[in-house]
Amino acid sequence: MSETTVREGAAREPENKMGVMPVNRLLISMSVPMVVAMLVQALYNVVDSMFVARLNENALTAVSLAFPAQNLMIAVATGTGVGVNAILSRSLGEKNFKKANRVANHGVFLALMSYIVFAVLGLLLSRRFFLMQTDIEEIVNYGADYLFICTVFSFGIFGQIAFERLLQSTGKTLFTMFTQGTGAIINIIMDPILIFGLCGFPKMGVAGAAAATVLGQIVAMFMAIFFNLKWNKEIRLSVKRFYVSGKIIRQIYAVGVPSICMAAIGSVMTFGMNKILIAFTSTATAVFGVYFKLQSFIFMPVFGLNNGMVPIIAYNYGAGKPDRLLKTLKLSIFYAVSIMLLGLLIFQVCTRQLLMIFNASDHMLSIGVPALRIISLSFIFAGFCIICSSMFQALAHGFLSLSISVVRQLVVLLPVAFLLSRTGNLELVWWAFPLAELFSTTLTVIFLRHVYRKEIKGLTGRLQEDE
Repeated sequence: MSETTVREGAAREPENKMGVMPVNRLLISMSVPMVVAMLVQALYNVVDSMFVARLNENALTAVSLAFPAQNLMIAVATGTGVGVNAILSRSLGEKNFKKANRVANHGVFLALMSYIVFAVLGLLLSRRFFLMQTDIEEIVNYGADYLFICTVFSFGIFGQIAFERLLQSTGKTLFTMFTQGTGAIINIIMDPILIFGLCGFPKMGVAGAAAATVLGQIVAMFMAIFFNLKWNKEIRLSVKRFYVSGKIIRQIYAVGVPSICMAAIGSVMTFGMNKILIAFTSTATAVFGVYFKLQSFIFMPVFGLNNGMVPIIAYNYGAGKPDRLLKTLKLSIFYAVSIMLLGLLIFQVCTRQLLMIFNASDHMLSIGVPALRIISLSFIFAGFCIICSSMFQALAHGFLSLSISVVRQLVVLLPVAFLLSRTGNLELVWWAFPLAELFSTTLTVIFLRHVYRKEIKGLTGRLQEDE
């Protein structure tokens, strides 16, 4: 079959909305469901900690110390999903439907393999993970139980993210709002029931919070599977015809590994900060954990916008439409920065009220109020950096995103935080966050100029040559 025939055949295929719908309407239609879903997700993260805090401060500290391990697990799931998303959407833009199907099937396979690894690690290392951070027995016991459940039953989160990414890749983000929203609502309802033993259920304490979380994830996973099989007609999932392709796995992880490493670096950073802060007091660690829960209300909408943006950029790059790509990028930056500035205002004005959600003591308030106000200054730069980093990944320049994350969290944040901690002044430690974000913004601008010249400007040139 000639190349002309292939092109003619592709031309007869109906154009995906990502290639024809007005960009602003497209971005909003794809992002808003994700933003809503992410906000609900942020809500259940806060509800988790809110109910756990009612047990005692050690319980809250245990959940905070578990965050790096949980974050690493989600990093692998979402990073793999980013790779699948980018390659699948680009394949659809190129009208290569056979490859799109193969990428989708490999995404599900890689999710299953990832689950097996983390389940084994959870079985063997949950308690040891907490002993590395503290010798307070109650915190270790709480944390080990919590992490054991989250890892051994993590097939829910891996499956949920994998099948949601397939929906996102084809522009069906509304379905992911339903899956994430339902999972979050189940978590919110079951949290107090399982933690405090209501409605005839046993009182499980911190373990109940973990059980509620994985239950919500499992339900969301089955919903995502159903939506893909029923309504996602642009890709076909098949076990019978599946065989492992090293080439496709390499392509997925060429985009996904930098994303995984970026989030994994976040886990390393959180682990390191917990070690620095607990040397002051366990309350400082609890405050840091509370900050992460609260900031998710600001960052999750940006990540939702992100998830809507990535397939649009990847699709239009594959389809050779640089104008639509650039317009998507500019609008995404505008919306992200606006969200972050609103978040900054809330953190500056409503600081005490935010902390009181977690039943904060006077001691926690004395540490938490300046902490939240100082750290939130980094919001000024964060929206721009997040959007640009995701654009780099969508255009297969994930290494640039990784470099930004390494500089921000490992080269600047942790060393500066450690040095400032040597002063014995806890309040100075928090300034490491806005300083690190300022450095990463500078690097992002440099990389953006590079990607524009190499990919987007080059794409325009190639189109002119074809004409």
